[in-house]
Amino acid sequence: MRELQSEHHMKALGLQVHAAGYDRQGVADHANNLATKIRNNLTNSMKALGVDILTGVGTILGPQKVKFGTDNIVTAKDIIIATGSVPFVPKGIEVDGKTVITSDHALKLEFVPDWIAIVGSGYIGLEFSDVYTALGSEVTFIEALDQLMPGFDPEIGKLAQRVLVNPRKIDYHTGVFATKITPAKDGKPVTIELIDAKTKEPKDTLEVDAALIATGRAPFTNGLGLENINVVTQRGFVPVDERMRVTDANGNLVPHLYCIGDANGKMMLAHAASAQGISVVEQVTGRDHVLNHLSIPAACFTHPEISMVGLTEPQAREKAEKEGFEVSVAKTSFKANTKALAENEGEGLAKLIYRPDNGEILGVHIFGLHAADLIHEASNAIALGTRIQDIKFAVHAHPTLSEVLDELFKAAKVKDHASNPVSEPVAV
Repeated sequence: MRELQSEHHMKALGLQVHAAGYDRQGVADHANNLATKIRNNLTNSMKALGVDILTGVGTILGPQKVKFGTDNIVTAKDIIIATGSVPFVPKGIEVDGKTVITSDHALKLEFVPDWIAIVGSGYIGLEFSDVYTALGSEVTFIEALDQLMPGFDPEIGKLAQRVLVNPRKIDYHTGVFATKITPAKDGKPVTIELIDAKTKEPKDTLEVDAALIATGRAPFTNGLGLENINVVTQRGFVPVDERMRVTDANGNLVPHLYCIGDANGKMMLAHAASAQGISVVEQVTGRDHVLNHLSIPAACFTHPEISMVGLTEPQAREKAEKEGFEVSVAKTSFKANTKALAENEGEGLAKLIYRPDNGEILGVHIFGLHAADLIHEASNAIALGTRIQDIKFAVHAHPTLSEVLDELFKAAKVKDHASNPVSEPVAV
């Protein structure tokens, strides 16, 4: 998508190019072929490791016992539930898979509408707005809360709106619910009925070519047979403790049963599911492990990208007020980074939220070129408990985008009484 938006970018670099075009079927085929290739690679990897793959609907019959298919029963020392999630569609919305779609349908890109409404402005909605505007569509966001991108740090969200929304063919309605969406039929457009999120009074009716429902995802846990082991889901999510061990209706651990990924609702990200899976494997092989979910990064794959790890500034200040410590914020701009300037990508911000008394990193948020790759230095620092007074001595190659993080950590002001670096500089 970046290339389709790059004519102005290339001109700024002194390069003259004709506007990039696209072949809809070619784009769709690439996406589908990529998904198939990744799926096949994962399947081949499991087979190479000696993993048996049994195909069928699985149902838990009792402790350490699963049925799949009609009458096949498997027993195991440990069972891990990893059934994932499906797109969540609110009541009153009729999905036909053609003009009213979810993200699953959108990936197939069966057509590019002139005007598409996107219900929800979180990760999924924002990413698809990036795609559709690059392909020439007009986009209308419908957001229930009072601001776009409510899940992001407010300062990052405001900058992202200025860069990703305002200059593009995007308008938005905030503070409204889409109570009824009817697919296009017999030459009539998709109709969307909006009400005020607070008063519930009718607000507006939109007529568009298509609507994408990007209101999050719901756990895929129906039919698992959890009632056979006295487990009651919470809004569909399987209850687990900090070690991903499933708990029953009485709060007791169900022996040898774990649940990872979207199905437990702790953090609905693919890499979080992988991390939880690794943590569980550590436990079943005799090595205790507890995953720090605050160290797991998240990213929004727009252009420029958005990434984050840990707490937002409001979350950090709320925590500080409860626990009695001070919060400080440091920032650095991509405009000060040589590599970003060389690529004419100076529009960006990195933000560090930390404790000035001890140098603890509470959160890092990045908006800018390759933000999704840059966030891992901060993520690993949180995971390892590295303090600012330690990480500020790390050396970054020049000129690279990684220097954005280098400048960010060096900009933090940790009080003098905080602990000394783990390793004092040694002359060589």
